[in-house]
Amino acid sequence: MGTFAVMTMTDAAAERVRSIVDNAGEDARGIRVGIKKGGCAGMEYTVDLVNEPDAKDDVIEHEGATVYVAPEAVLFLLGTQMDFEVTKLRAGFTFNNPNQTSACGCGESVELKPADLAALAREEGAVVRTD
Repeated sequence: MGTFAVMTMTDAAAERVRSIVDNAGEDARGIRVGIKKGGCAGMEYTVDLVNEPDAKDDVIEHEGATVYVAPEAVLFLLGTQMDFEVTKLRAGFTFNNPNQTSACGCGESVELKPADLAALAREEGAVVRTD
């Protein structure tokens, strides 16, 4: 049985991550997704370039793209699908997050609750690490 992935990414997101990393220079390893307090709904997603992976990060790989998830964000991102979309107004990563309880109108910040690990484990039939 494979390891439990904190989040998944679409092919479009993987393609965008690869292009960011390819254009960032030889030190770039991937991007790190985290959360920070801020915005009108309480929390914002952060996306940063990673040159030095942190051993505590969870690592998601898809189609040659590597995304690191900051440890403090894991509980808030469990089950999230990361996508990349281009609309008339903006281009950027989007997060389809089951832990989101509300979002602000501008779409930049969200209200998140920690995932219910026990319920998730029942759904996945997976062993959830809590170390």
